[in-house]
Amino acid sequence: MPIRPPETDRPQLTLRDVAEAARVSEMTVSRVLRNRGDVSQATRNRVMEAARTLGYVPNKIAGALASNRVNLVGVVIPSLSNMVFPQVLAGISDVLDDTVLQPVFGATHYEPEREEKVIYEMLSWRPSGMIVAGIEHSDASRAMLANSGIPVVEIMDADGDPIDAMVGISHRASGARMAREILKRGYRRIGFMGTKMPEDHRARKRLEGFEGVLREAGIDLADRIYYAGGSALGKGRELTQEMLSRHDDLDFLYFSNDMIAAGGLLYCIEQGLDIPGKMGLAGFNAVEILDGLPMQLATMDTRRREIGEAAARIVAARVAGEPCDEIITLDSGFDPGQTMRDAP
Repeated sequence: MPIRPPETDRPQLTLRDVAEAARVSEMTVSRVLRNRGDVSQATRNRVMEAARTLGYVPNKIAGALASNRVNLVGVVIPSLSNMVFPQVLAGISDVLDDTVLQPVFGATHYEPEREEKVIYEMLSWRPSGMIVAGIEHSDASRAMLANSGIPVVEIMDADGDPIDAMVGISHRASGARMAREILKRGYRRIGFMGTKMPEDHRARKRLEGFEGVLREAGIDLADRIYYAGGSALGKGRELTQEMLSRHDDLDFLYFSNDMIAAGGLLYCIEQGLDIPGKMGLAGFNAVEILDGLPMQLATMDTRRREIGEAAARIVAARVAGEPCDEIITLDSGFDPGQTMRDAP
């Protein structure tokens, strides 16, 4: 993997940049951003739009520290309740425990507008680095991160171009491999169940990779169901019951994550279905809490703890002025569990 020298002179936006873009004085920009002084609404709107477009974030600690930096690393993830992310956070914390850096966490709930707000607030305290889940962001979020002048590591995904550094797995490749493993075992009538995907970009990419392999084999998904809200066993049971009520000839159920897959597995066992002989199932994430199920689910490991550790090491190295790998793609491991037939 290529090693780039640390960047210590990345330009940082100033009040002057915003003033020039808004065609006002620096004093006016300062008044608007501090919400002080008599400034017309039209001018205020122009300044705020210029700041948002440029990605300018005011410095709440200006003058407080000679370096204008604090020993904090902002960590932005979609959810604190999703069982995937605690291991990411644990990996980050473990690495940073050996440094002067401290992580602070914020959740976006998969909402681009909320992500903008979380990134804005974190950057306003001038952290030493940022770790952000995903590589799809609003234009404003990308601008703020790109112009922050600090190390930015995007995590969990490797399908795209990063703002700065990136650590993750290829979700398209993961979906494609799962499809190949399913077809290798002779399953052909496949139903899919997963989250609505406008903002769940990683789930979307997995499904794209999955369907791409099916098409190459001349196969289409027999059916698909999308749901909104959190993933839970009950939701998996509900979706599986609906799917199987529509079709009596399916031989495989592919779920976008392990939690709903576990609910689907429990429903299929209750119905007395022959697993994996007549019906196979697979999820995604390799969530350890599900190890106590009656059967071990087929799944793929997202390497989440390793991703957190690698991201934290990049930030720590960059802050220390040391060279490091900055584009890291990990392989997701496949586990057939007990819900797939043996491969020939």
